[in-house]
Formats: sequence, structure tokens, C-alpha cells
Amino acid sequence: MIILTSAVSIILIISTLVMGIASLLSKKTMSDREKNSPFECGFDPKGSARLPFSLRFFLIAVIFLIFDVEITLLLPLASIIEITNIQSWMTAGLVFLLILLLGLYHEWNQGALDWAE
Repeated sequence: MIILTSAVSIILIISTLVMGIASLLSKKTMSDREKNSPFECGFDPKGSARLPFSLRFFLIAVIFLIFDVEITLLLPLASIIEITNIQSWMTAGLVFLLILLLGLYHEWNQGALDWAE
């Protein structure tokens, strides 16, 4: 137990030191108006550097990420088929897929999947 405690404390001390050194080395040393401007070509910007963000694209990206994570949660079902009861395996898989399909249907019904208006 003493060895485990000392190992954990040594690891925490070393990682804190490495993060501190990396933070000190990564800081910018010089800061001027030209470098902090949104365009580094030397010209003054004519307009705002921020363009309007498409909310529709954001919703599609979030939906993709959600369904992508859900699909990765389905992958372990294939590997545990040999060690579980087939009925419980199919029930868990079908319930999970049903929840995914209901979520997809809800998003489709709300119009979040429409690309053009």
C-alpha cells in the first residue's frame, strides 16, 4: 500500500512538473498589433473576421456526432454474443436500435435533417 501511494504521488509530481514546463515554454514572447490582427498579411481588415455561422450545419454536425457515438456503443454487442444469453443479447440490441430509430424519426419530424429551406 505504501508503494502504491508513493508511486501515485511521484507520478502526480512528475506530470505537474511536465505540464508546468510545457506551459512556460509554449507562451508567446512577443505580441504586437500586426500579429494579433485577424489577417497576418499586413493589411487592415475591411470587415469582421467572424462570418455568420450556419445553425443548420451545426445541428447536422451534432446529430452526426450523437449517432456516431451511438454506433460505437453498438460495436461491443457483436463481441459479447458468445458469452451472453441470445435472448437478452437480442433484447438489448433491439431496444438500443429502437431508441436510435425513434431519435432519428424525431429529428426528421422536427426538420433538423432538411438541408434546404
